[in-house]
Amino acid sequence: MKKLLVYLLLVFIAWHYYQKNTVPTEIEATPEPTVVEEHDAPVYQEPELIRFEPSTGFSCDGRQYCSQMRSRPEAEYFLKNCPNTKMDGDHDGIPCENDTRF
Repeated sequence: MKKLLVYLLLVFIAWHYYQKNTVPTEIEATPEPTVVEEHDAPVYQEPELIRFEPSTGFSCDGRQYCSQMRSRPEAEYFLKNCPNTKMDGDHDGIPCENDTRF
């Protein structure tokens, strides 16, 4: 019984330490929109957001080699966005340079 109480006390102390040191104490405020005055008329300006490019219709599906690509834009997409591609032998960022199909 004594061992159980010591064990529970240690668990409680560890839990209390964890709560005190890992739970954030402040909530980050969201950025407020700014108003820029231009020619005496306030203009509402949205906070800057990260925007993604429109979909190109390509998706990473495991292809790695130039012989598996249908176009240079597809090869460029795979080189930039997909892991383990083997299309840029000289590592200059241009895929399939020696492929005469493109």
